[in-house]
Amino acid sequence: MRRAPQLLAAVAVLSGAVLVPASTAVQAQGAAQPPHSYLFGTWTGGIFPTPANLTPQACLSQPVVIFTRDLVLRATLTDQMLTQREIETARANPQGTEFRFAVAAGGGGLLGGGAGPQIGFGCEDPNVLHVQRRGENEIVFPGCADFPNPLVRCHTR
Repeated sequence: MRRAPQLLAAVAVLSGAVLVPASTAVQAQGAAQPPHSYLFGTWTGGIFPTPANLTPQACLSQPVVIFTRDLVLRATLTDQMLTQREIETARANPQGTEFRFAVAAGGGGLLGGGAGPQIGFGCEDPNVLHVQRRGENEIVFPGCADFPNPLVRCHTR
């Protein structure tokens, strides 16, 4: 579990929660927020159903998806590292948000063979992700086989 503090620090940095006063952040980016700002932070579930009694510490120790302004990171069952996708566009719609990612080059896998890392979310197009908002703290990825269950937001308290 030595990885947990490093992962928590990375999540905090990626979500913009470290050492940036709110007034400075608002001045730097203007008053407008990106259409996916409601997603910023860490989410769990999706791969498996979320336990009802999940503590914030347990949720943050193993996030499944992390949304930032420029990136979406996802965990996989077969790799310790989070897979990173660079956001090309994010467009709001009445149900949630549609992401289009920069085209990712598939890796060669261990020792140059195999299928390489999973770059998508198990959706029809690996470079497109539809996020459907089900509530303030619950989302789903409709049509994505890798995420058959809802995801819930990890709270810090």
